[in-house]
Amino acid sequence: MEPLRRDDPERSGPHRNLARLDADREPGLPARRFIARSADGDRTFLAFHPRTDADPNRWAIEAEGARRLSLPGFLPVAEVGGTAELPWCTAPYTPALPLPAALRAHGGPLPEPFVRALGAALARTLATAHAQGVTHAGLSPAAVLLTTEGPRLSCFGAVRAAAPDGEPRGGLPGLDSGSLAPEQAAGGRPRPLGDVYALGAALAYAATGHTVPEGNELPAALRPLITACLSRDPGRRPQAHQVLAHLEPAVPVADTPATVLDAAAPIPLPASLVAALARQSAQVLAAELPAPASLD
Repeated sequence: MEPLRRDDPERSGPHRNLARLDADREPGLPARRFIARSADGDRTFLAFHPRTDADPNRWAIEAEGARRLSLPGFLPVAEVGGTAELPWCTAPYTPALPLPAALRAHGGPLPEPFVRALGAALARTLATAHAQGVTHAGLSPAAVLLTTEGPRLSCFGAVRAAAPDGEPRGGLPGLDSGSLAPEQAAGGRPRPLGDVYALGAALAYAATGHTVPEGNELPAALRPLITACLSRDPGRRPQAHQVLAHLEPAVPVADTPATVLDAAAPIPLPASLVAALARQSAQVLAAELPAPASLD
């Protein structure tokens, strides 16, 4: 939770923005994310606005697509509004740490058992989505929100919003280059195995602090799986339900993801992250609505 900047919007529709969710200029963020409060002060939201250098129309299309989804593990989008030039959307607020903030709160890479549990939870979410024909196309460390209720995936459709299929996406603002599958960077249509590549990058980041780890930086027990997810050849990557079966051997790999994986359970958080979530919750409760801008 960070103070608003002078160029940040004061409102998300009828709601007043209280603070930024992310640190100033967090790299690879496809949206500006705020903690907002309703005008009556009774409700709190996560509010999202496109970057100032983004195409607002494509961003709004993906926001509306997220609103129509109801998938466990995806951050639920409740409202989509604004104008064609200034769209916004909101999700119900629960204290949440983006993965980069979680590493800062922990003081470095996260413990291997937690990374394994996080990987299983995200693989379960992706496998359920893929079984229903949905590609997230926006997974990155910043898209992973850690909560006491389990991880939630935000930034739905960020790759599609960045540029249409057929146009190169490598190096575009708002996309984390380390999480972008090579075929998507070249302009290919986002597909499920691109999500798996991004999952590998997110787990590499959680375990090492880098989406593109070097040499033996990855924990030995996770190295083969993460390396396979990060294969440049989509055909050599595992599918999401195979990743889950590797991380949770009790889940048979041949079972139908749609019937076995439809759950988004909490995972135990390191004490440092629990403390950081408690601090954020206290800050939000204590936050006052900013004073309206002077008309003078």
